[in-house]
Amino acid sequence: MSATLTPERTPGQSAYRSRAHRRAQGQSLRAQTPLDVHADLVIDGRDPVAILAAQDATRVPELVSLRHGRMSASEFAFYRGGAALMAHDLRRSADSGIVVQLCGDAHLSNVGFYASPERALVVDVNDFDETAKGPFEWDLKRMAASFEVAARDRGFDDASREAIVRELVRSYAQTMKQLAKAPRLQLATAHMSAQEMLAGIRSADASAAKEVTRAIAKMHRRDSRQAARRLMEPGPDGTLQFRADPPVVTPLRTLAAEGDMSLDDARARLSRILDAYLESLSADRRMLLSHYRMVDAARKVVGVGSVGTRAWLVLLEGNGKRDLMMLQAKEAQRSVIEPTAGASAYDHQGKRVVQGQRIMQALSDILLGWVTAEGFDGQERDFYVRQFRDWKGSVEPESMDAAELGVYADYCGVVLARAHARSTDAAVLSGYLGGGGDLGDALVAFSAAYADQNAADFAALRGAIAAGRIDAVEG
Repeated sequence: MSATLTPERTPGQSAYRSRAHRRAQGQSLRAQTPLDVHADLVIDGRDPVAILAAQDATRVPELVSLRHGRMSASEFAFYRGGAALMAHDLRRSADSGIVVQLCGDAHLSNVGFYASPERALVVDVNDFDETAKGPFEWDLKRMAASFEVAARDRGFDDASREAIVRELVRSYAQTMKQLAKAPRLQLATAHMSAQEMLAGIRSADASAAKEVTRAIAKMHRRDSRQAARRLMEPGPDGTLQFRADPPVVTPLRTLAAEGDMSLDDARARLSRILDAYLESLSADRRMLLSHYRMVDAARKVVGVGSVGTRAWLVLLEGNGKRDLMMLQAKEAQRSVIEPTAGASAYDHQGKRVVQGQRIMQALSDILLGWVTAEGFDGQERDFYVRQFRDWKGSVEPESMDAAELGVYADYCGVVLARAHARSTDAAVLSGYLGGGGDLGDALVAFSAAYADQNAADFAALRGAIAAGRIDAVEG
């Protein structure tokens, strides 16, 4: 992977280059990495099941079979969980040399809704477990292939799938062209509200607007109080406690008993961990959380690719029983974007996730933080912490027709371009992209080839399950 071509400079330095010069620099990069080479897919004969199994080695053993079960549900579910596979393959592809802060797992279901600090519903990239620096095209290729795989799952024809991928790339390139001319402060704060997205969709596709309207209404109901109603029950003393639903939800009291620890000692340990997390927050955020008390905690399985990594929910109570806040602490392991050999570029993987998210999003969760915590097995692990639910959610491609998926691809191109432009020089990147047509041709071919490979890898996983090579349970 080559170094970034647009190093940061501080105000007052003299190495000023005009926008036209920077755009020309991007155009010149096409000579060393032509746009059409991004169509190529290089597969080195790797064993997909072995790559997934290598990740399983660091996960909760009793949850690994659940991960396999979730990934075996469909080709799209497998793709969602296969970020490590695609990272392995992308390392063998041509490199533009334009380095950005990557999402690392940019697929269409990782663009969605969440609450801004001002309590408005916004749309952006919203999953950063794998964030790291790398060539911009890695995110764009993963996003493009996700639309191809999802469209195949829906049974769309070749022309429809091609049009969807082209729309994504066109939107990305045109947005980057606009951002190349934008003031940096405007770029840093540019964001898309759910209402802005809805207005645009309504003018383009009335049926899609109805779907998004329903999704927005659903997101507004996804908060800590709703999570508490779904996940908790009154305990013996009437205080809320997490309802046991193993293996998906395992309360603190259960894990303490299994670890030969009293519940009081387990709660004391968790309180110390929360205190350490507070140190990663600014003074005003620490002040906010000082008015809450811990009620209960549980380990909860989340996602598809994340299954088996440690993830905790902690319920806090503030100004009365109706003032509930649920935090999620997710284990942060080394990003799949980083090469497996050598030291990590980050000394704390939770901090990596938080910093990457803050770079890529204009508006982020005000309680994002990180902590190192010792588990019941005595092992220390890195975590990042955020609000749970907090209006978070995404659209469901399973319910979209071809026109709706194309409209959504347009918006995914916008938010991904904005996220990338915040960490690089948009003029250089826009110069390299051009109008997006040539890169669109390349990524149509790449996405089709990768969807074929994904189907073969999915079949390999199903075959390994059928042969008893690995275990899988539904859930």
